Amino acid sequence: MKILVANLGSTSFKYRLFDMDDQRQLARGGIERIGSAESRCTVETGTHHREETTRVADHAAAVRQCLAQLTDPEHGCLADASELAAIGFKAVHGGRYTGVQRVTVELLDEMEKMNHLAPAHNPPYVAAMRQLAERLPDIPLVAAFETGFHQTIPERNRTYAVPYEWADEVLVRRWGFHGASHRYIAVRTAEIIGRDDLRIISCHLGGSSSLCAIRDGQSVANSFGMSPQSGLPHNNRVGLFDPFALPAIMRHTGKSLTEVLELLATRGGLLGISGTSGDLRDVEAAAASGDARARLAADVLVTEVRHWLGAYLVELGGADVIVFTGGIGENRAAFRESVCRDLDAFGIVLDPQANREAQGEAKISAADSRVQIWVIPTNEELVVARQTKELLEN
Repeated sequence: MKILVANLGSTSFKYRLFDMDDQRQLARGGIERIGSAESRCTVETGTHHREETTRVADHAAAVRQCLAQLTDPEHGCLADASELAAIGFKAVHGGRYTGVQRVTVELLDEMEKMNHLAPAHNPPYVAAMRQLAERLPDIPLVAAFETGFHQTIPERNRTYAVPYEWADEVLVRRWGFHGASHRYIAVRTAEIIGRDDLRIISCHLGGSSSLCAIRDGQSVANSFGMSPQSGLPHNNRVGLFDPFALPAIMRHTGKSLTEVLELLATRGGLLGISGTSGDLRDVEAAAASGDARARLAADVLVTEVRHWLGAYLVELGGADVIVFTGGIGENRAAFRESVCRDLDAFGIVLDPQANREAQGEAKISAADSRVQIWVIPTNEELVVARQTKELLEN
């Protein structure tokens, strides 16, 4: 069974093709600047790598371009597009729909209602799915929602202290996101350690970031709230924020509520504090050069990660494993060191050399650390492929 997994942005389309008989990745690629006169297309199949520039009008055209790449007679890995069992999507917010779902008109309508909560994610997915359902009707479409892994979170960790009826009527609750990544970390960590009764704190740190408390393979808490703008500071999204500050900001700036929310979702986070970049690599470089705001931005992110880490140590009654994943978690040794600094009293001791030298899956805790610390690259696309396969088979 061959499954194509799609990861969409407003003007981008990235994909991976899996043979789910043995879970091998057959190909990966992507298209950037969709809708522009010159879209950049890349594809990797085996040892073959190709790049080209052409015009790709929309996401449906991007999928057709992707299928043309994968069925190329010389370097493709599919004889025909009909070999695809389905296209799986790492969808974000489905409102009352969660878990893994076949894409239907009703599902897309519900996703569209959540556009205001996930403005950077839902609109491109909804538009692309509608186009694909119309233009490629023979290929099943499956949405694996980020909120699905967090359905096991107990009500006490999902409930806001707001009028009770809002939870059902307006869906005001802590939904949790990054579900595919945290699910992968739960499964892979259990495989590595050889136990399925672990207390894991999964730290997905990247352009957007979240921590997840996992007990016995199930999510029990996630730092995200009702929307992907919440929780930790992100590259350009605000994170945890007091809503009672909004009237003061509106009065001061003369901006409407919609305009202020747009700024918090696009000019907040590391970018908002540093004033220069939302990319931690740029922020750390500027901080090293003496930029005080950049130093503050990096320090705020470390502090917030440690805040949630402490909360989840309490929630779980300690931890067996802490895992770093995501672009920052996997690649920024200095950031990992800052997060783990002076946590010896909690049994969390980093091995500085192992941390600096970590590549791929690597244990970076010291020999005397009661808590194992690991770097594990996430594989969200493989999780979506597994979920899609399971849905089709059942």
